[in-house]
Amino acid sequence: MRASMRARVYITLKTGVLDPAGQAVEKSLHALGYGQVSEVRLGKFVELNVAAAEPAVVQKQVEAMCEKLLANTVVENYRVELLK
Repeated sequence: MRASMRARVYITLKTGVLDPAGQAVEKSLHALGYGQVSEVRLGKFVELNVAAAEPAVVQKQVEAMCEKLLANTVVENYRVELLK
């Protein structure tokens, strides 16, 4: 039986990329009385299991998934975190 490893992927917009959803959330927070909040940016969080025993293999596979599908690397950055 192959072992599996859990991976978490955090996807965020690159600096300088307009975030209309983040701006809408910021305005809503201000309307709710949280005026001290600024520079709200929204992102994505993906969690998945990968059937592979070696962390280096899982890391490479998840990074390939990000490059091909999960993240739009033109405007987004991603970070992969492996859980033991």
